[in-house]
Amino acid sequence: MFHILRMIIVGLIVGILARYFYPGAVHLTWLWSIGLGIAGSFVGGLLHRAISPSSANEPIHPAGLVLSIIGAMLLIFIFRGVLHMI
Repeated sequence: MFHILRMIIVGLIVGILARYFYPGAVHLTWLWSIGLGIAGSFVGGLLHRAISPSSANEPIHPAGLVLSIIGAMLLIFIFRGVLHMI
């Protein structure tokens, strides 16, 4: 139960920080910011695994705060590009 609450709080913090550091205005609600932060953490974890592969018996660890913010900013960039194509 507490890990879900912690994931929501960290997701909100990461989502808000990613929106703050991304150039230009990013208009999202609180729920979308939480989703952006959580998804950004997964993307940041994938980026970390691509840069430094781990051993086969090491479990997947969530990305740190910096990689989570970078992952969320990457998602904003991708979604904005897709929306401009439509």
